[in-house]
Amino acid sequence: MGSEEEKTTLYQSSSLAPTKEKEEAEEEEEVRGFLVVGNYCHDVLFRDGVVVGEGQGGAASFVSNVFDSFLPSHSQVLESSYVSKVGADFAYTTSGGRHPPLVSATAATTLFHAHFPSLDTAELADRVLKRVHACDPILPSDLPGCRFRFGLAVGVGGEILPCTLSRLIDLCGMVFVDAQALIRIFDPADGTVGLVPLRDSGFSELLPRIGFLKASAEEAPFLDIDEIRKWCCVILTQGKDGCSLYWKDGHSQVLPFPTVQVDPTGAGDSFFGAFVAGLAMGLGVQESALLGNFFGSLTVGQIGIPKFDQRIMQKIKQELGRNTTLCDGLCSRTGVPNFQKSVMHEEFREFLFEAAKLQHTHSTASLNNGKDEN
Repeated sequence: MGSEEEKTTLYQSSSLAPTKEKEEAEEEEEVRGFLVVGNYCHDVLFRDGVVVGEGQGGAASFVSNVFDSFLPSHSQVLESSYVSKVGADFAYTTSGGRHPPLVSATAATTLFHAHFPSLDTAELADRVLKRVHACDPILPSDLPGCRFRFGLAVGVGGEILPCTLSRLIDLCGMVFVDAQALIRIFDPADGTVGLVPLRDSGFSELLPRIGFLKASAEEAPFLDIDEIRKWCCVILTQGKDGCSLYWKDGHSQVLPFPTVQVDPTGAGDSFFGAFVAGLAMGLGVQESALLGNFFGSLTVGQIGIPKFDQRIMQKIKQELGRNTTLCDGLCSRTGVPNFQKSVMHEEFREFLFEAAKLQHTHSTASLNNGKDEN
């Protein structure tokens, strides 16, 4: 199953295999790196009714943070573009002004309130998330007209429409979708976030055209994984248990990394950004999932959008450069993802394990220094 012939046969009729039409289009015009679609937000965190944190939110914010932290900045092949909408009240500068949003003249920035209980043992499922404001949806006409190698649909507040996702698929060679962009619903009275079965969402007919669908353990009951895996790879993030991968003829569990959870917000988004980046840089699917678990573990250890130690990011860049020459990942001759473990899998995991401990040490030292200054 790991040979080039077998990999091509497995997905020769699916969106994981590049179509002849898309290959010909890429040869005729310049193709860029990533197109990320999803609104930036304002996030407010409450614990027992008391505000404990405020900041920029939205999956696109966490994805851009990961991309900007360790993807080569000089590579046009890995350059990222963003389509996000905010209101005139948007309070933040995204990535130093590098990824400016579209500003709505009529709607406020999407605002979420996340309510957590006070118990240290509380799980993510104990969080009550409410959408207080919703900015305008992203329309097909908001997307650029050029082509991209990779597309990410990472809406959080219902801003991605079926027609917009369809247009994103048309523009991109391979598309990665977060299930929350498809199945979230919002109570009309107080904005409490709920979930609807994917088959009832209006997006299900697009599944055969996407490459990867990410979902959380909370979202999994609203998906028919056994059916969806026939069309695309399903990535199920499981917090402290790592993640599971389901593809047409296989399944794998990818182990987590040590961390101390402070704020789970954005962990899945950081995971997804790192997973896509790993594939784009040539890692196999399981090694990319390791990278996703690593960045997810770093994210839960901080409130809001995390700050990554740049010395560690530099080491990761170097290790990726070494591993991608030994892995037959996405950037192989066929362009079809490799689902089998690389011979470097365990060594790569050990490297990330040590990097996670080092990042935690640095974060703890910074937190203690901040307390001393206060």
